[in-house]
Amino acid sequence: MTSGDPVQPPRRVDRAGVVIAALLAGLAAVLVWDAHGLQSTAMYGMGPEAMPVVIASGLALLAIGNLVDALRGGLPARESADPVPVVLILAGLALLIAIIGFGGGFILATSALFVTTSAAFGRRAVLVDSAIALVMSTLIYLAFDRLLTLSLPAGPLERLL
Repeated sequence: MTSGDPVQPPRRVDRAGVVIAALLAGLAAVLVWDAHGLQSTAMYGMGPEAMPVVIASGLALLAIGNLVDALRGGLPARESADPVPVVLILAGLALLIAIIGFGGGFILATSALFVTTSAAFGRRAVLVDSAIALVMSTLIYLAFDRLLTLSLPAGPLERLL
């Protein structure tokens, strides 16, 4: 080493990164295990178990990449934890489940999730976000219901359409 070379501190294993990699791998394993329990109605080709296996493969790749970076110490430094965005997204998911459970329908439930998620990302235009969410959710509902003929949870707004 010459006197002009900067001294870099030794890299340490990122424990949180290893835990995240393990959680991703565990989720992938659960998806594969659950997919093999699905009854295949396809006589040939792919059945309903194909998509969970594809998603599990992607999660496994993410787990491997995250583990390699965590062991090398190459993951970026994390910012301080702010629980408010996480709480807002969890509240949005709880609203989604509650609205659908009480018969509110897809449009209202998805709109609630959209507004709470945008607030979690720092946006404070609740009325504008609500309008955008209602329009987008309605278009998504119509696309699934009319174009794809797939049913989504119906509520009072969906019955008007």
